[in-house]
Amino acid sequence: QVPLVESGGGLVQPGESLTLSCEASGSILILGWFRQAPGNQRELVVALDRGHGGTAYADSVKDRFFMSRDNRKNAATLHMNDLKPEDTAVYYCRGYGMESQDYWGQGTLVAVSS
Repeated sequence: QVPLVESGGGLVQPGESLTLSCEASGSILILGWFRQAPGNQRELVVALDRGHGGTAYADSVKDRFFMSRDNRKNAATLHMNDLKPEDTAVYYCRGYGMESQDYWGQGTLVAVSS
């Protein structure tokens, strides 16, 4: 059974919106979303702030991206609005297992270009 399954992504024009979905199996807790652009390191997009509670967003996506959760389905959705070319990256869902195992989704490409 695949721990995390992502869907969504694709090619959009600047200013458009897109959603990504992540479904977790078993008791995996979905932590959030990260992304990696070509030539760059993987970076945080949004994630649960386990130390202080709440949700932490990267400054570059604040007020444009929003993560919602469906606890019944053990799923999370990343709502991305007003997309910019610099948002182009492979997006990864990340989760933690009951014994602190670290899981990553397969990655889904988001490309923003006119």
